[in-house]
Formats: sequence, structure tokens, C-alpha cells
Amino acid sequence: MMPASNMKILTVAAAAETLGWDYRYTTTLETTGTIEDGVLRGDLVVRGTGDPTINSRSDRAAHVLDEWIGALAAAGIRRIDGRIIGNDQAFDDEGLGAGWAWDYLQYGYAAPVGALQYDEDVAALVVTPGATVGAPATIRLENGSGLVVLNRGWTAAAGTETTIDYRRHLEQPLLEITGAIALGASAVTRTVAVVNPTLFFVQSLKDALAARGIDVTGPAVDFDDVAAEFAAPTSTHDSPRVLATTSSPPLRDIAVVLMKVSQNLYAETLLKTMGAARGGLGTIAAGQRVLRDQLKAWMVPDDSYVAVDGSGLSRYNYVTAETLTTVLERMYRDPRHHDAFLATLPVAGKDGTASTRMRRTRAEGNALAKTGSISNVRSLSGFVRTRDGEMLVFSILANDFVIPSATINWIADLAVETLSNFTRK
Repeated sequence: MMPASNMKILTVAAAAETLGWDYRYTTTLETTGTIEDGVLRGDLVVRGTGDPTINSRSDRAAHVLDEWIGALAAAGIRRIDGRIIGNDQAFDDEGLGAGWAWDYLQYGYAAPVGALQYDEDVAALVVTPGATVGAPATIRLENGSGLVVLNRGWTAAAGTETTIDYRRHLEQPLLEITGAIALGASAVTRTVAVVNPTLFFVQSLKDALAARGIDVTGPAVDFDDVAAEFAAPTSTHDSPRVLATTSSPPLRDIAVVLMKVSQNLYAETLLKTMGAARGGLGTIAAGQRVLRDQLKAWMVPDDSYVAVDGSGLSRYNYVTAETLTTVLERMYRDPRHHDAFLATLPVAGKDGTASTRMRRTRAEGNALAKTGSISNVRSLSGFVRTRDGEMLVFSILANDFVIPSATINWIADLAVETLSNFTRK
């Protein structure tokens, strides 16, 4: 069965075993330039290993930028006479997963993965009404998205329903805005998946430096576009000096966000990170090999799953319910993983993607379960305790249904509630 986001159970479990719950990503600021009279004469290179947490959650991006500004100031840098270069060579440049649908690539949940990732690789799109009825809507798209806006949005009469939508063209990086926004209405804000995570990162860094008083004379560029300079025999880019090093929160914290809100970007990042941990390039294929080896070690049969991506967004993923329960039981029984893994799962009726489910039942606050949802797929797998205090593991997978998805969720919730009410007495 297609597991949707229940695929994340396998990804997180394998990552915990491969990397360890204390694993942290590092991001560094480097330069081979000289500093004279407050000016860095040369490029500032930011080297990433995939940290997905430099974003607005808990204001971490702002804290990281403040750290870097402080490090630059400590080095005597008030201006950069050079470029901001994003070194993303820890991962390959294949940001999208196999089996992802073309018609949702503009949305934040399908953001591409890279070794440098800022604000979860989504740019803010803000649409406001024009000055008069019939006037074009006003569009603002955050710098560095790599997209060109085609504005077909317009201003409708006051009180009219807002119908703003957007789609990404496949043949070129064009974002087409359509629909109406009412005169005098509040701005409509959406998130748009960027084209190149590295360029988005370095452009955002350049803008942040400027906002904090450090001017950068050169452009923000992807390392791939200037790699020949670094490979040249006469290159002056050898032995860079590290100006700052930032570590991410540990995997145990990253996994909580990944599982509770079902963050696809985090899951895809972990799959590539597992591949890179073997000493090579971070690729989906390398991550798949690590996942396959780990499942084999856990005695999961090779013919009981097809793992294509880390998030479950792909419709090429297939698992059996027994595969999921086997891995869940492994994590539950292993004292190295028990507490950290269970802490990642949404709590029924309380938090994450299960916050509105199973309320006012014995399963509320009791069931710990990962939800899953893509078109015509719903899944729910995790743990629930019975009236007798016995812990049960379960996995419920539904594919190819034609009844409303809300009904499928209700049936799954009712099954878990029934388990929670079970007693041997």
C-alpha cells in the first residue's frame, strides 16, 4: 500500500540508528580573502551540510544570522568587496523526488532539498488589491526564489470572495498568479517552493547582511556556477579561513518537527544525510541503500516495501502494514530509541497532525500516531494503550478509495478508539 507520510516512520527510525539522536548539522562561513580597513576583499563562502532548521521556527534563522553578524564584526568586517557563494557540494542537485506530481511543485510541501536550506526553501508570496476595481493585483515575491511572476490577478469589488491562486510553469521558472482579490481586502500571503535552494539561501543571507549594515558589492551565486574557478590550477581559494561555525539542534529535536507537523523537507534531508554519512555524496540513491540495509538488519523482508523517497510524497512508495509495525516495535523495545522516538509522534487530540483527531475518546492523549495523507491515500500508524495498560502497536493503510477522505479518517480513528477501550477482563 502507498503509505503517504507514514514513510517518515521508516526514515526517522533509520536515521536515528545510522546518525544517532545527537547528530547535528554544521554550516560554516569561510573566506580566502584579506581584511583591510573593515573590508573583506574577497568572497564570503557559506558551506552547508543540509541543515533544514535555519528557518523561522523559534526564530532560529534570526539567531543564526545574528551569530554570523557578530562573527564578521569580531573579524573586523564591515563590508564585503566580493560575492556570497553557496557551497552546496555535500548533496547532489536533485531537489525533487521521483513520483512527485507536477501540479503541486509550487507548494511549500514540495520544496526542493539542498545542502543549504533557508526558511524551509519557501519564499513568501504576498498579494494585495490594487487601488481601483479592475486594476491588477499587487504582487510581491521574496528575493531569491528564482521565479519570474506572471501577474493575472485582479482587483474585484469590495466584499467579493478572494480567489487568488498560483501555479508554476513546467517549461520555465514562471509563477502565474490568477484570480481576484477584493478592493480593500487584507493581503493574501502564500508560500512558494523556490527553484534553487542554494541561490535562495545566499540571496537571503546577502539581504540580511545589508539589513544589518554590512554591504556586499558582489552577487549571490551558487558554487556550481563558479566551480571552475576553484578547480583551476592557479586558484587562490585553497585553505579557506573559517569565520563562523553553526551547529543545528540535535536530530532528536529535528525529528520532533519532522514527525509532528509532517515536514517533508526534513525527511528528504535526512534520507540524503544518511547517504552522505557513508562517506560519499548525499543522494537519494545513497540514502535508499542505507535505509535498505537497516531494514534488512531489522529482519524486514525486501519484498515488503518499496522505498523511493523519505517523506512519503511519492506515489512510488509501497509498504505493508507489517513493515511499519515491525519498525515501530523495534523503536519501542530499543532503550536507545524508545523515549526519543515516541516523543516525535503526534499525540491524539493534543498536538501535531493528530491534534483534532480522537478527541473526547479514551484514545485522546493516549494514542501516539503518525498520520499520512496524499490523494486517495490515508494512513495512521503508532501506539495506543488499552484499558488494561497493555501497549499495542497498529498500522492502518487505506488506498484507492472513492468515499470522502474524512470518512476514512473517522474509520481509522474509530479503530484506534476501539483498541484503547479493549480489556481482557
